[in-house]
Amino acid sequence: MNVLNEWAFIGVFALLAPILPMLPIGVATLLRPKKPNVLKSQTYECGVETVGDTWVQFRVQYYIYGLIFLVFDVEMVFLFPWAVAYHQLDFFAFAAGLLFIFLLTDALIYAWRKGVLIWR
Repeated sequence: MNVLNEWAFIGVFALLAPILPMLPIGVATLLRPKKPNVLKSQTYECGVETVGDTWVQFRVQYYIYGLIFLVFDVEMVFLFPWAVAYHQLDFFAFAAGLLFIFLLTDALIYAWRKGVLIWR
């Protein structure tokens, strides 16, 4: 009987999970002011009037720069606490941090050799 109660909890959670995020969106859709305007439907970017077509195709390489930046930015988020607690770490934690640094350095070298970091 106890296992059935646990599954019932999961079932209730599965039913409520989609409803809880959709409820505020639905309420906001019903209560929002609906005043369409030509000016409101225009493309707006950084306070500058757009000139020409707003759909411009960017090179994939710009996204790769962003992804590599994020990888090394996240690396710093994980390494900062490791560096602060450096003197209290046991050997396993120290080795895990060094392995983490090694893998990210290896990824940087790989990206560098593939020519991903060359700005064209």
